[in-house]
Amino acid sequence: MLRFKLKEMISKKEFSEGHRITIGEVADSTGIHRMTLSKMINHKGYNTGSENLNRLCMYFNCPIEDIVEYVDESSNT
Repeated sequence: MLRFKLKEMISKKEFSEGHRITIGEVADSTGIHRMTLSKMINHKGYNTGSENLNRLCMYFNCPIEDIVEYVDESSNT
């Protein structure tokens, strides 16, 4: 399963820029719908397109592995 690390990335950006960053701000800056971002954060196993991942990489100025990671579900049982 892929896990999106948006909360962590938002937190890092907040720290580096010295102000609170909302989902709405990320949505406005990336063109990704607020509901899509919310689902990426809150819904385990949510599927999104590569264009959204590309926009998030540009927004956070980071490589893809900073935004998404593979989690082996079989090791959780």
